Amino acid sequence: MDSNIRYPYKGEGSQGFERFRDTCSHNELVALYLSMLRIRRIEEEIERRYHQDFMKTPIHLVIGQEAAAVGCCAALGPADLVYTSHRTHGAYLAKGGDLKRMLSEMHCRINGCVGSRGGSMHLIDKSVGMAGTSAIVGGAVPIAVGAALAAQLKGEDRVVVVFIGDATTEEGVAAESLNFAALKKVPVIFFCENNFYSVQSPLATRQPARDIRAWAEAHGMPAVSADGVNVLAVRDAVASAVARARAGDGPTFIEVPVYRFRAHGGAGDDSKTGYRSEAERAAWEAVDPLRLLAEYLTRTGCLDAAANERAERDIAAEIAGAFEHALASPNPTEDDLYRHVYAD
Repeated sequence: MDSNIRYPYKGEGSQGFERFRDTCSHNELVALYLSMLRIRRIEEEIERRYHQDFMKTPIHLVIGQEAAAVGCCAALGPADLVYTSHRTHGAYLAKGGDLKRMLSEMHCRINGCVGSRGGSMHLIDKSVGMAGTSAIVGGAVPIAVGAALAAQLKGEDRVVVVFIGDATTEEGVAAESLNFAALKKVPVIFFCENNFYSVQSPLATRQPARDIRAWAEAHGMPAVSADGVNVLAVRDAVASAVARARAGDGPTFIEVPVYRFRAHGGAGDDSKTGYRSEAERAAWEAVDPLRLLAEYLTRTGCLDAAANERAERDIAAEIAGAFEHALASPNPTEDDLYRHVYAD
């Protein structure tokens, strides 16, 4: 192994799709691919336009991590809730969040999904179960557990998923929440996208050598790992956890190793700063989850070049229209300043 590659990919690559092929119909396979493709193209266009400074918000791209968000949300129902940290775009779009409202929010327009008050790090669309986000590391975890407890107490058929990163496992509130969730058997899934870095600090500078999955399991709940490059593996793991939660058997922790191809925040790659090697990033790009799935679908006859080109055109048209909508949308006014402000 190249000594510059600190965190090598350890999955099966394209060979891993075959193990789950019987769990997914032709149409479902293509739908998963199109959802991943759409998220990738949306974020690439956000990245391309970001320097224009019309989007008045920090951004944290999920390019390279699309299989995790899409696979997770594909296993959820409309009534199930999702909470996330600051890296919101993938989960928001995969859960069905409205693109026009998302881009309007990122342009600080009054018709944004949170009324221009949240930006990229606080995307919400309650109509599809995208329930909340927090830019504070671990901030969404106790809220998600509380939402799951509420669903349990009210007898609702609802599962709650909270997206977290590897650094969230270092926060005290994460341990407290896992303990409470296991004790009360609430229907919550802790979905850990382990991309090995917190901003520019690798795991080794933040944690002793440990297995994050085993750490979670020590809190008294099942904990599994799924290949974050394989959307079918992710969907399968989450579907099992959802079934367990619906049966009243409590929480599950799922770790999905993934890799962000871009910087922690903003546009472009930041590997040249030296916190990770460019060789490491390139090695993960060789197992790009979008490309691997496209190649598998092509090889198995589920997707041809003409269909892919049509999808690219449709997605491009949707993105262009959504940006036009956002840029033409009204800015907040002074009259709106005190809306949603409450005081005794």
